[in-house]
Amino acid sequence: MENFDYITWVVTPLLIFLARLMDVSLATVRHILIFRGMKKVVPVFAFIEVSIWLLAIAQVMQNLSNVACFLAFALGFSAGTYVGMVIEERLALGFQLVRVIFAGDSNELRDSLKQEGYGVTTIDARGARGAVEILLIVSARRRLFKLLDLLAKLDPKPFFTVEDVRSVGSTMLRRSSMPGDFAYEGTVKKK
Repeated sequence: MENFDYITWVVTPLLIFLARLMDVSLATVRHILIFRGMKKVVPVFAFIEVSIWLLAIAQVMQNLSNVACFLAFALGFSAGTYVGMVIEERLALGFQLVRVIFAGDSNELRDSLKQEGYGVTTIDARGARGAVEILLIVSARRRLFKLLDLLAKLDPKPFFTVEDVRSVGSTMLRRSSMPGDFAYEGTVKKK
């Protein structure tokens, strides 16, 4: 073990792994920020990401005979993808549209949602088994699980879908929830 080169076989691969972990995590978050339309911060993420990537690939190219560097590069990519997803999930940026299809009268559900500060827009519709109401709720992602818990407590359980919303514009959404206005989460005042 006296002749074992720790720098070549441990330190360099570890640094490559950490560099890839960081640059791929940034790339994952950057892609999500692009989807959310955050134009100002994305170029900063891109610059940092590619700078770290260049450092990592330079080390791999300098150590072409070291299989540990190749493995560290690949493992860093995999781990960075996972870490980037976790970071994005924790940030919970943006809004989501929850579309609830409710058979019967949804007055109690609408009142419960309004008490929790969610704005609700209702559309009368016809389903395969008769009349239904479609409730549209635009919610901040950080509050989504609270909303879904509220829906899960209902009996009968309504059918719902959740979609990402790229942006929420003030031209069609009004802060004052007047009858007939499209309301979104946070626009309804609690009593």
